[in-house]
Amino acid sequence: MFPDSKTADLAGHYRLGGYLMKKWVLYLGAALVATSPAMAQDSDAAEEETPTAASEEDSDEAEDEDEEETESLEEFVKDMERSDGLFPLYRKPDTGEVFMELSADQLGREFIYFAYTENGPVEAGHFRGNYRDNRIVTFNRRFDRVEIAAVNTQYYFDPDNALSRAADANIARAPIANVEIAAKSADERRILISADAVLESQALHRLSPWRAPDTPPGAAFTLGELSSSKTQITDIRTFPENTDIRVEYVFDNPSPVNYGDADITDPRSVAILMQHSFLEMPEDGFEPRFDDYRVGFFTNQTTDLTSHSFTPYRDVINRWRLEKKNPRARISDPVEPITFWIENTTPEELRPIIRNATLAWNEAFEKAGFSNAIVVRQQPDDADWDAGDVRYNVLRWTSSPNPPFGGYGPSFTNPRTGEIIGADIMLEYVYLTNRLRTEEIFDTAGLPIGWQGNDGAAALPWRQGGSHATCTLGSHLQANMMSARAMLMAQGAGEAEYGRLVEEELFYLVLHEVGHTLGLNHNMRSSNSVPLSTLASRSTPPTNSVMEYPAINIARPGETQGQFAITRPGAYDLWAIEFGYTTDDDALDAILARSTEPALAFGNDADDMRSPGTHIDPRVMIDDLSDDPIGWAEAQAALIDQTLTVLPDRVLESGDSYQSLYNSYMILTGRRAVAANVASRWIAGVYNNRAAVGQPGAQLPFVPVPAAMQRRALGVLDKIAFGPEAFSAGENLLSRLQVERRGFNSFGTNVDPQPHARALNVQRSLLAHLLHPNVLTRLTDTRRYGGDYPVSTYLAELTGVMFDADQTGPVNTYRQNLQVEYLRQLIGIASGQGGGMQITPGGPQQLPNYDHVSRSAALAGINRIRTVAELPGTDTETQAHRMHLLALIEEFERR
Repeated sequence: MFPDSKTADLAGHYRLGGYLMKKWVLYLGAALVATSPAMAQDSDAAEEETPTAASEEDSDEAEDEDEEETESLEEFVKDMERSDGLFPLYRKPDTGEVFMELSADQLGREFIYFAYTENGPVEAGHFRGNYRDNRIVTFNRRFDRVEIAAVNTQYYFDPDNALSRAADANIARAPIANVEIAAKSADERRILISADAVLESQALHRLSPWRAPDTPPGAAFTLGELSSSKTQITDIRTFPENTDIRVEYVFDNPSPVNYGDADITDPRSVAILMQHSFLEMPEDGFEPRFDDYRVGFFTNQTTDLTSHSFTPYRDVINRWRLEKKNPRARISDPVEPITFWIENTTPEELRPIIRNATLAWNEAFEKAGFSNAIVVRQQPDDADWDAGDVRYNVLRWTSSPNPPFGGYGPSFTNPRTGEIIGADIMLEYVYLTNRLRTEEIFDTAGLPIGWQGNDGAAALPWRQGGSHATCTLGSHLQANMMSARAMLMAQGAGEAEYGRLVEEELFYLVLHEVGHTLGLNHNMRSSNSVPLSTLASRSTPPTNSVMEYPAINIARPGETQGQFAITRPGAYDLWAIEFGYTTDDDALDAILARSTEPALAFGNDADDMRSPGTHIDPRVMIDDLSDDPIGWAEAQAALIDQTLTVLPDRVLESGDSYQSLYNSYMILTGRRAVAANVASRWIAGVYNNRAAVGQPGAQLPFVPVPAAMQRRALGVLDKIAFGPEAFSAGENLLSRLQVERRGFNSFGTNVDPQPHARALNVQRSLLAHLLHPNVLTRLTDTRRYGGDYPVSTYLAELTGVMFDADQTGPVNTYRQNLQVEYLRQLIGIASGQGGGMQITPGGPQQLPNYDHVSRSAALAGINRIRTVAELPGTDTETQAHRMHLLALIEEFERR
C-alpha cells in the first residue's frame, strides 16, 4: 500500500525527538490546557529590599540561607517517605508535600502525559473514568528552574531535507509549567522539584470547562476559584515505567448563582479528583500504520511540511502492539495479548455477558492472523490495585445520579506512533433501568442525545484530528431499551423475550465500547446495507457493524422477531480489524480494495446527519435500520401507534401511580419523532461514495438522491408528523399522564402533558432540516450534477403538505400551530435573513444566508398560503387562524 521508503521514514521519524508538536486529546470529554507560564505555588515572591549595611543578625540569616541553598538532595529528603519508580517521589510526613526526582538523562527526553478524572460531578464537566488529556511533554532545566513543555506532534519534516533544520519555525513553544529546583545532588546528576507546585494548579491541565464569554450569569452551573489551601495531592504511586499522582482539586464559590443538580452537594465548594500520569515512551519495535479514508480508526494526525503531495498526510491509526509468537504461522497467539479486567464493582450477574462480549472480538483478530488476542480476567474483591492504575485495562461499572453516558470506551496512546498504551471501558447501570430525567425528555421530545445538537450534559465532545468522537451510545440505547420494553409489553411478550432483549443489547453495548478501545470509531452507515426483509431473521444481524447507532429491531405484531441487536462483530468490523492489525503489509492494498463491497460501507460522526442540514448522505444516520430507512420509519411509527393504543392495559397495575404510563408515553412518542427525523434526512440527500480512483466497484463520488425517493420521504413525514391525524395516536392517554409527586420537586412547573407544545417541538426539529439553508441550496446545486428536484417544486409540495389537507374543513389546533410556524419560517427565508444560529456537536455555528433561488421559492409559497388564508373558515376558530395568517403576510409585505 505504501512505498517502502515512506514506511521506513515513518518508523524512523517516530524515534526522533525534538519536534515541537501540537497537543492531543484522545476521548469522550474535553481536554483543555492552561497556558500560564508559571505555577501558583512558585516561590518567586516579591523580593525584599537588600540593606546597604548588613547587621550581624542579618549576616547570620544570610549564612543560614546559603546553607539552605547548598543543602544536598540526600540531606533534603532524609526524613521523607520515598517511592521508587520512573520518577522517584518523596513525601514530607508532616505536611504531605510531594517532591519529584529527575535524573540528568531524563531532562530533555520525551514522556507521555495522561490525565483522567477519577471522580467528579457531571455538571462540572467531569465523571469517573473521564479521559481528559494525552500528550507528550519534556522536562527541561533552565538554570535554577525546571520547565515542563508540551510537545507539538502534528508536523513532520523529512530529516534528509534541509528544511528540517527549521522544523521549529513559526510553531509556538508551550512551556506550560516552570518551577524552582528544590534540591540537587552533589554531582548535579539528580534534581528535585515540588510536585505540589507542578500539579496543584491548572497549568498541566485545565479542569474548569471553557464557557462562551457571553454566557448569561446563572445559565449553567459553574465552578468557583481554585482553592490553593484545600487542593492537595491525595495519593502517589510510582512504577518502573510510569508515575501516577492523584490530586483533589477544590473550587470555592462563596456566592453561587446556579446551585446545580442534586449531585452538587454544596455549590460553594466542589471537589474533583484527578490523576496525572507520566509514562516512559514505549520501546522501539512498534510499526505505525497509515490511516486510510475508507475505513474508520481513530488517528493521530501529522502533516508533512516537506511533501509535494496534494494530501501530505502521515496520519497513523490507533492500535495495540500485537506481535506473533510464531511470525511464520498464518494464525498465532500474540507475544502479549490485550488484557481486560472486569472491575469488582460490576454486578455479578452481568459479568458472564461482559466477558463473552469482550472475547467475541477474538473472531475479528483471527482475520488479522492472531488467536487469543484478547484475554479477560476478573479483578479480585481484595485486589491491591484499582482501576486508576494505568497498567491495567479495566471494564468498569457505575450507577451515577446524573449519568453522562451509558457506555464509554476511551484509550490513550503514544501520539507519535498511534500505539495504544491503555484503555478503560465505563458502563452505566442506568442503561438497564427505567429511570428518566422527565423534564429533559419533555424538552427534547424524547429525542436521543445529539438530535438537538446536544451531545450530552457535560460529556463534552472532544476532537482528535478533527474527528468528532463523543460516544453517547449508552444514552441512545437506554431510550431504545425503554421503548422496546414498552412495545414488547404491549404485544404481551413473556419474560424469556425480555431476557433476550436485555442480553442482546448489553452484549452489543460491550462490543461497541470494546471496539472503541481497539481503535475503531463509529460507522453510522453499516445498517443501510441490510435488507429490510431480513430483519425478521434470527440468523441475520440487523447491522453490519457493532460500531453503529441503530434502532432496536422490534417486530410488529404477528411478525417473527429477529435479532434485537447484533451480537458478534459484523462484516465491517472483521474487515476493519484485519486492516488495522494484520502483520502482512503486502496484504493492505488487497484488504482496502474490498471497501466497495456493500457490507463494508463506512461513514462516521464526521458524515452522519443527526444534526439538521450538517451533512449530505442520508445512509449515514443514527437510529435507523435496513436498506429502506424511509419504509422502516413509516413501519416504526405505525408500531408505536399500535403500542400507544393498548399501553394503559399493559403497564398500569392497581395501586400504582401513573409514572410508568408517563415514562412509556414520553419515550415512545419520542422514538416516533426519531423515525420522522430519519425520513427527513432523505430530502436533498446526496450519496457520498468514497473509493480510490479506478477501484473496482467504485461509483461516482456524489450521486443525488432521486426526486421520487425524496417525495416518498415527504409523504411519510406528512403521515407521521405534519398531517391532520399525525398526533392523534395516544391522545386517549393524555388525561392520565401524571408524574408521581415527590416532595416539592414540581414547584413552579406545569405538570399537565402539554401535547401541543410537544408536537410543535417535534415539527420544529423537522423544519430545522427541511428549511435549512444548506438543504435548499443543495437542491439547486445538485441539478448541475444529476439532481432532479428543483427547490421551487420542493417548497411548493412542502407547502401543500402543510395546507392542502384542510382547505375545505376545520383546521385542528396541531395544524394551526404548524401552519403559523411554517409561514413565519418562509417569511424569514423570503426576507433574506440569515439562517440564524445552530447548535452543533462542534459548538454554536452561524448558518449561511439563504440564496436567491430559495428566497424566490419561499415568496411563491407565501403567495400560495395567502390564497388559502383568504378562504372562508368553516368555524370561528379556523376563521381566526386564517386571519392570523393574513396578518403575518400583510406585516411582511409592509416591511
